[in-house]
Amino acid sequence: MSKKIILPDYVIDFMNTIRASGHQIYLVGGAVRDILMERKTSNWDFATSATPEQILSLFPKAFYHNPFGTVSIPMTHDQQEQIFEVTPFRIDGNYQDHRHPDQVVWGSSLEEDVVRRDFTINAMATDGQDIVDMVGGAHDLKKGIIRCVGKPQDRFQEDALRMLRAVRQASQLCFTIEDETKRAIREHAPLLKEISSERVRDELLKILGSEYPAEGILLMRETRLLDVVLPEVMECFGVEQKSPGRHHVDDVGTHLVKSLRFCTDPDPVTRLATLLHDIGKAKTVAVDPATGTITFYNHEVVGARQAMEIAQRLCLSKKQQHKLVTLVRYHMFSVSESQTDKALRRFISHVGIEYLDAILALRHADRRGSGVPDTSWRTELFKKRLEEVQKQPFTIHDLAIKGPDIMAFFSLPPSPTVGKIMKHLFRLVDDEQVPNTKDDLMRVLKTLDSASFQ
Repeated sequence: MSKKIILPDYVIDFMNTIRASGHQIYLVGGAVRDILMERKTSNWDFATSATPEQILSLFPKAFYHNPFGTVSIPMTHDQQEQIFEVTPFRIDGNYQDHRHPDQVVWGSSLEEDVVRRDFTINAMATDGQDIVDMVGGAHDLKKGIIRCVGKPQDRFQEDALRMLRAVRQASQLCFTIEDETKRAIREHAPLLKEISSERVRDELLKILGSEYPAEGILLMRETRLLDVVLPEVMECFGVEQKSPGRHHVDDVGTHLVKSLRFCTDPDPVTRLATLLHDIGKAKTVAVDPATGTITFYNHEVVGARQAMEIAQRLCLSKKQQHKLVTLVRYHMFSVSESQTDKALRRFISHVGIEYLDAILALRHADRRGSGVPDTSWRTELFKKRLEEVQKQPFTIHDLAIKGPDIMAFFSLPPSPTVGKIMKHLFRLVDDEQVPNTKDDLMRVLKTLDSASFQ
């Protein structure tokens, strides 16, 4: 296939530098795909007939610290630095660990390099003018198909992470996975257990952060990858919720995926929490013999423990772990016009101001995923009151008077007595007995005997 393509001038200049030294060079992989789809690309990968040493000699800032021949070259364009990655044509040996080749041999042609790549849409190349397509990538790109290069069984045995990458690219691009490729994923899904948790985590978070995360999770379920990555979610499919007194119409697993579809927060951790928020129901499901109502008592507590196990298994950062567990643990918050300011402040203290928007996004997704309207007047009032109560103190440090004010008033030195008086004032404000103003708190001090706090 031959089709014209337009590359930025600075990319063409870079390729010409290597050509001037007598070597072939092609832009390859996702960058070619993205340009053809008129998508923005930032990953500039090249394949060349030059060896790593020859590439290094052409670019003083280049560096090379890997066994696969990839040379990284810092490039500056529009005052922004990018990394161009250039790899010699290569032929991979056997993959004993289902991730990396045991041996890499430099190839002599682009064709040898192309046949080792993962999917046809990522196996196209360009010399800067014409598209070189040896495996039908342009056809699959036009049809919106993810298809392995060659036999999918071979590609997945070589690198099991490719199975999850197939799902990730399908959810990012809104593509379908070709039937033979999909069958091979289903057959080889257990191989994903051989892949490091960090690699699996990165692909999962990209799926969740994509434009179609729910479809990605459904693909993972269909291909049995979900059994390996999130078995806790798989257990929820078939756990019924429909019963007297309940608004749910779907089983728990279906509800989780539907909720994910409606999550408006782009943060993958919020979306993961949305997918996991009811996983505790599979462990707590019971039926009230008197009413026939299905119950899930304390499912948020059980689910939070499961969420922590998942977070640790996926090697999430401490901050990501905390956010995930917090959102799952407190997603069952009450929304009522009769709630006191103190109850709202307690809710904010549990969730944290930093995660308020995230847990409200989860609640919105939960409602939509249950088939009920996305909001209500109570919910809107709740949001407004959350804003109001944040103007009130949450800790002693938020009081309108400070320790030095108390020391001056009672002629006290720094001592535990000052802290006890501060705690007393905070309890009065927190119980809404006294406004948090300096004048009101000073009036309270006039009624106190500092000796009683010693």
